[in-house]
Amino acid sequence: MMKVEAVVVRDRVETVMEAVEAATGHVGVTVVEAVGHGKEKGITHEYRGRVFESRFLPKALMTFVVRDEIVEGAMAAIVDAARTGHANGDGICWVSPVGTVIHNRTGRQLEEVEVV
Repeated sequence: MMKVEAVVVRDRVETVMEAVEAATGHVGVTVVEAVGHGKEKGITHEYRGRVFESRFLPKALMTFVVRDEIVEGAMAAIVDAARTGHANGDGICWVSPVGTVIHNRTGRQLEEVEVV
């Protein structure tokens, strides 16, 4: 099993979830509201004649725990669906290995209860 995590623009959460399901059939996801910035270090905007700097931009952290054989498909779907077309600020995606995953309700390993 692998953990695929992605920081995406909040408006893209539903799009990313649907893309991963369509590409891999995987439906489990955890979404956490987050703020942060990359190399753009926030944005500057004007409101009622005053200039404001927003160092931290609203994002969402999405976590998928998937079978090894669908990792590449899940990552490709996430990266494609998270792309907004703006110059920067679309987020990042990464993968980490997962040792053991236990299903809370049944106490069985997730690999045993995952429907292939």
